[in-house]
Amino acid sequence: MSWKLGIDDLDALAIGAAILGTGGGGDPYIGRIMAEAAMAQRGPLTVYTVDELPDNQWVIPIAGMGAPTVLFEKPPRGTEPMEAFLRLAEHIGVPDAWPCPIEAGGINSMVPLQVAAQLGRPVVDADGMGRAFPELYMQTYHIFGISGSPACMVSEFGDAVILDRIHDNHQLEWLARGLTIRLGGHSFLAQFPMQGRDVKRAAVRGTLSLGLRIGRAVIEAQKQHIDPLSALCEAANYAGYGPAFIAFRGKITEVRRRTEAGFAKGQVTIEGLDGDRGSTLGIEFQNENLVVRRGEQSIAMVPDLVTVLDAQTGLAITTERLRYGQRVAVVVIPAPPIMKSPEALEVWGPRGFGYPFDYVEPALRVAAEKGE
Repeated sequence: MSWKLGIDDLDALAIGAAILGTGGGGDPYIGRIMAEAAMAQRGPLTVYTVDELPDNQWVIPIAGMGAPTVLFEKPPRGTEPMEAFLRLAEHIGVPDAWPCPIEAGGINSMVPLQVAAQLGRPVVDADGMGRAFPELYMQTYHIFGISGSPACMVSEFGDAVILDRIHDNHQLEWLARGLTIRLGGHSFLAQFPMQGRDVKRAAVRGTLSLGLRIGRAVIEAQKQHIDPLSALCEAANYAGYGPAFIAFRGKITEVRRRTEAGFAKGQVTIEGLDGDRGSTLGIEFQNENLVVRRGEQSIAMVPDLVTVLDAQTGLAITTERLRYGQRVAVVVIPAPPIMKSPEALEVWGPRGFGYPFDYVEPALRVAAEKGE
């Protein structure tokens, strides 16, 4: 059933979206402010589930693209997402298209809400990643053979670029990444235009609902002065995602971060506290957290969702905000089955990011299931 998303829901959705964003997806605060400003003028949004989406209804995913560190230091004007969306809709001749997220994470869960509010249209409760990934072809839409082009990019300066007919989605990523770098390091992108029948077969469903559910659980736990991390883990078991678990608690002792080829890349080292005292955890990221190692053992990896959170509040810490001395917890949320097919793992499993090993289920979860 369709449901209403009000301005009072944005805080919870921003919290949940940041957790699903696995460290990336853009700053959630900026996204919330953009969506809030638009919704203050229009009122609540109608959110459509995938099942009730008409087969012939055009849908255009919309999001920001570029290194999160750039957006953090240089916030957008706020008009870029709608301009990219409308220019693409005009280009393909579908004036009544509805927006949906490209990914579940940070600002990119909020961008389609801003566009929907500004245009007075519904938004679709689904996306193509089920989390955040750094590259455009890392979407279930790509796995199911849907073309990412035509696409439209708009920069903070108002520059607009139409990528009309790109022969494959890897080439689209390569071209759009280069343009984004030359447009100032960040842009907003409308891409993968499709009809409802394609959304039904290719999307990760219910991710706006999941983000809202997780955010509400964290807020309620804070109000009741109970552990928000445990509440988060329970709420995440929804929409095909597996039961989440706390993988580690500790203090950040080192952050190495650089902006390279349009990505924020680096590593964070966490020394254990409480029950994890005496051990060290390392996380490698490319915009988003990718692989988690405890000593020499990889305990979690893409496509499962790995999020670094403030140990007290349960709020996500994006990769551009990681700092020495922060006391954190690392939570792992197993991704849904659509993200773990052999075809999907070829694209965004560890080997898709250049690691010399295949995906395995989170080691701590497997051990728990065996009673070890």
